[in-house]
Amino acid sequence: MLPPLPVEVFALIGLAVAFDFLNGFHDSSNIVATMISSRALGPRRALIIAAAAEAVGPFLFGVAVARTIGSEIVSDAVVTLPAIMAALAAAIGWNLITWFFGIPSSSSHALIGGIAGAVIAGSGLDTLKWAGLGKVLIALFISPVVGLIAGYLMMSLVLFLAHGMSPRINTFFKRAQIVTALGLALSHGTNDAQKTMGVITLGLVVSHVQATFTVPMWVIGLSAGAIALGTLTGGWRLIRTLGGRFYTIRPVHGFTAQAASAAVILGAALLGGPVSTTQVVSSAIVGAGSAERMSKVRWGVAQQMLVAWLLTIPMSALLGAGVYALIRDYAPR
Repeated sequence: MLPPLPVEVFALIGLAVAFDFLNGFHDSSNIVATMISSRALGPRRALIIAAAAEAVGPFLFGVAVARTIGSEIVSDAVVTLPAIMAALAAAIGWNLITWFFGIPSSSSHALIGGIAGAVIAGSGLDTLKWAGLGKVLIALFISPVVGLIAGYLMMSLVLFLAHGMSPRINTFFKRAQIVTALGLALSHGTNDAQKTMGVITLGLVVSHVQATFTVPMWVIGLSAGAIALGTLTGGWRLIRTLGGRFYTIRPVHGFTAQAASAAVILGAALLGGPVSTTQVVSSAIVGAGSAERMSKVRWGVAQQMLVAWLLTIPMSALLGAGVYALIRDYAPR
């Protein structure tokens, strides 16, 4: 049950829920694209399974990522509600821009960039906790490399074990994708919904609704529901990008990419590292394809996505600073 909240906190929660919904909508492609492209499941069934797992994940694996986002990046003693709202608005804006153009970008990068830009514009560089920000950036930038390596190694192992088997092995890989997709959706819900939990809880502390950074159960439920609903809706532009533009995905690619991605994302969530599901899954898909044959991958598409990833933090930081400049004189502090 929600406690009595000031109007401005309801506005913050509304923005956070919108970001969480768009995160699920934006990232649904990461969970189901390979499964749909390899014809393991139809689109609607794949999204329903993914959404159900997304809703459950945040309740199972703790709130380490939420603590990182909400208490280790900015100082709650000086950050303001307008700055937090501007950060969320910037992340939402960048997600919508990249969705419109069908570019799989990182919601995590957009949120971190928005927070940095809005907070610096509002309170200066001293508001940032550089140790915590460094931890987040390391997790965000190393995880795609780990995903690439994991996808490559997983595919190499599967090819070795499946050598000489009949084509009927594809039936196994199709069915096994249901299991790996569940694992990937659980890990995504665990990692990404916690980012919204962290921002909402930070807002509760800043507005003095609660004295310490402790994630309430209603915040967990709200965040889990929003990301699951966004996933159920499905970002079809991005599903097409991830599902076919790198190369023609077969069941074995879907199985290995999903298994590798789930392991990386869940491991990061348990350690408190906020990673980009988009980056990890995309890198794992590329790794799986390159393990079979380097020329199999359309590297030009990967290069375009890399440019989008590199632009996300600076562009969302500029958006965050710009939005803060617009609302600082009108929004409650």
